[in-house]
Amino acid sequence: MFQIEINKTYLDGQIIFEEGSSGDGVYVVQSGKVEISRKVGGEKMVIEILPPGEIFGELGCISKATRSATARALGATTIGMIDRTFIDQEWNKLSPSFKEILASLATRLSKTSEYLNWSRKDSRVPKVLSLTFKTKESLIKAYTENASGGGIFIKTPEPLAKGERLFIGLNLPEVPEPIKIEGEVAWSRPASDDVEGRPLGMGIQFIHISRPDYQKLKESMKH
Repeated sequence: MFQIEINKTYLDGQIIFEEGSSGDGVYVVQSGKVEISRKVGGEKMVIEILPPGEIFGELGCISKATRSATARALGATTIGMIDRTFIDQEWNKLSPSFKEILASLATRLSKTSEYLNWSRKDSRVPKVLSLTFKTKESLIKAYTENASGGGIFIKTPEPLAKGERLFIGLNLPEVPEPIKIEGEVAWSRPASDDVEGRPLGMGIQFIHISRPDYQKLKESMKH
């Protein structure tokens, strides 16, 4: 089990660290919750909510890169910083080759995250399109709220859970047949206190879309 160097309590809304800041600390949520978010097109996009027991800040520690997201306390939250000496001791037990593999993986994950968020920032537009999506159990009709070249938001009162795969038939204006997309639920909103401003639904990240269908989607978003 890892060792905790220091515990610190944060008030609701208090920033633990900001996107773009330096730092190589690794943290664990002791109590409360932590919101992880990024700025996309000038707007905050919540990536996930971390409950007690979750570790964060590890990518910066391994890759020595700047923080790729902002961490903020939700409610009174206690955060433990994992002891740096403990981390160094465990790191030094690894072979040089395995250290290189982990560092390369951390850097690649960071770059992939930046690319996906850049793609969304560059091309996301409000777009209402009809669609059907197929799960293991049924075929469901729904609508998009917005779309980009890398994903869509599906407005539905019964969103799927994060991580679930689905097959989508998306109807585009002046395109006779639905384009076919394989996607994965990146985040889900099954409840909301503002269904107009924050409707129920799920954000879908595209896993596979053919080049012709991708071009049709990009062309449709221009109009």
